[in-house]
Amino acid sequence: MQDRQGSPHMGRLAGAAVLATVLEWFDFMIYSTAAALVFGKQFFPSFSGVAGTLASFATFAVGFFARPLGGIIAGHIGDRFGRKPPLVGAMVVMGVATCGIGLLPGYTTIGVWAPILLVASRLVQGLGVGAQWGGAALLLTEHAPAHRRGFYGSLVQTGSVLGAVIGNAMFLVLTAALAPGAFESWGWRVPFLSGLVLVVIGIYVQLRIEDTPVFRSLQRDTTPRKAPLRAAIRRYWRQILQAAGAFVVVNATFYILISGMLDYGVNHAGMSKTTILLCVMAAGLTQVVTIPLFGALSDRRGRRGIYLTGTVLTALFAFPLFALVGTGQVPLVLLGLVGGFTIHATMYGPQAALFAEMFPADVRYSGASLGYQLASVFAGGLAPFTMTALLAATGSSWSVSLYIVAMAALTFVAVFTVRESFRRDLHETSQPRGAGDLAHEKAS
Repeated sequence: MQDRQGSPHMGRLAGAAVLATVLEWFDFMIYSTAAALVFGKQFFPSFSGVAGTLASFATFAVGFFARPLGGIIAGHIGDRFGRKPPLVGAMVVMGVATCGIGLLPGYTTIGVWAPILLVASRLVQGLGVGAQWGGAALLLTEHAPAHRRGFYGSLVQTGSVLGAVIGNAMFLVLTAALAPGAFESWGWRVPFLSGLVLVVIGIYVQLRIEDTPVFRSLQRDTTPRKAPLRAAIRRYWRQILQAAGAFVVVNATFYILISGMLDYGVNHAGMSKTTILLCVMAAGLTQVVTIPLFGALSDRRGRRGIYLTGTVLTALFAFPLFALVGTGQVPLVLLGLVGGFTIHATMYGPQAALFAEMFPADVRYSGASLGYQLASVFAGGLAPFTMTALLAATGSSWSVSLYIVAMAALTFVAVFTVRESFRRDLHETSQPRGAGDLAHEKAS
């Protein structure tokens, strides 16, 4: 049966999903770069240098608090009406919010309304990105053949990295091409105005991409649940917590590497903004190779063992990472960042397939999205803020390294308790085939 063997159009599907993810995360991540480089002065000018950075990183974190709500809304729609509609909606919402930030006046123009509107726009961005991941991940994992599910799922993760790297590259070009005054007055707005491109991609996905064979089978053989989130929490709460725990150190270290290191390189290692941006961008770009590599390896060796290895390596590398970057010497900085990004890829590569295989088809979007987005609130969203606060309080990077070690230990425990469901049939549901939701709820 073709559905069970994978879609014959995997190339087109992968291209659309990766492009959508690249643009979605480009829009979401340029905020983190702008928060590190310019938002403190633009929206919090009365604060001191460190306080302004903390305030801008706090608004960065706000977007993460909206992500679970985006995941909940998208999960309900995705489990009831298909994987594609919430993905398209997420791109439209993200594109409009990002463009709005690019048009937002600064504090000197509209006063306190500037940071208020910035926070509101960031919340909308959080809704968009919270809805996006589950749709893109399931679009590929539920279309892919079982023996290549890890590889295709990893392409979604690669898209998020590419989006962040391209965002950094755009800021690198702008900071190099513009005088500091021009960059701070209008240059930083240019990346945000490109957000409307996402709307165009959303229209393409809506018109040209079909929903997954797993969801079509679900529609044909069962009655979609009326409350998939409630069913997911009631019956699969353990898997949701495991997924959240599995993502904690992955999400936090990514934002420490891609965003926190920008501030650390400038203010603690004495590097120029351009140099540290270039180092982060070059090191992050290696994940275009390493994430699919570890995703493909998980198709052969299973997800759990590779993931656990990554958590141990993350803890072991936490102190050498800051020792290398703290030198301010470009070769050593690159060595530290490439090492950090490579270890990160051992977990990020297999993650989409691991999460898809943890839940049955009828609650998969709700369960996987909720676990993923819950971790993003307490790990990724707070990581740059926590890193900056720890450095300010202790004056040393050892506190941040211990923070990473603690999160790695939490993720190790979460993944260790996950049952390996390598190459599971994703068509399986929690409902008997042909039974309606009401009948199943009465029986359970």
